[in-house]
Amino acid sequence: MVLPKKFYDRDAALVAEELLGCIIVKRDDELLKGMIVETEAYYGLSDPASRARNKSIGEIMGGEAGRAFIYMVHGNWLFNITTMKKGVQAGVLIRAVEPIKGMEIMRKRRGRENIRELTSGPGKFTQAFGIDSRHNGLRIYRREEIYIEGRKEKNFQVERSYRIGVSRDMDIPLRFYIKGNRFVSFPKNVKKSG
Repeated sequence: MVLPKKFYDRDAALVAEELLGCIIVKRDDELLKGMIVETEAYYGLSDPASRARNKSIGEIMGGEAGRAFIYMVHGNWLFNITTMKKGVQAGVLIRAVEPIKGMEIMRKRRGRENIRELTSGPGKFTQAFGIDSRHNGLRIYRREEIYIEGRKEKNFQVERSYRIGVSRDMDIPLRFYIKGNRFVSFPKNVKKSG
């Protein structure tokens, strides 16, 4: 069952944690599926690591909940989903997924045979799934080209840490990941920076 809009219309950290174990689906030449294993929550201008200061990203982040917003960092597309009520800038970055279906397409796109190298990071995931700026603005709560189904897996432990690759962070850890999952991009507990 596709997660409804009301799932995303909540606090970003809550959505980020509850996305773990859910299945992201992309309709492609072949159906691609992966279980979400790592996420990060971001907020508006009060969040020193947020990209809300970029006017176009800030406008998208403040739009309706449940929309894809995709931007490039260091040559990699990053896949985010808006959260909270319209007018409040917040979102969740999908950092890593565990491949379930469509591995041959993912291998071809990534140029890698090792399954762990397919989707164990935000840029790897978008490359493997063929996600780029064309998918910006998609309603993730509808069965469109990209959508997310509810949890199939519930028997796991959630770990939290500070976010990865940010020069300054908030006082609370906003990165969530499934403990012991080999597809998590950075399996260590990250300490606060900045």
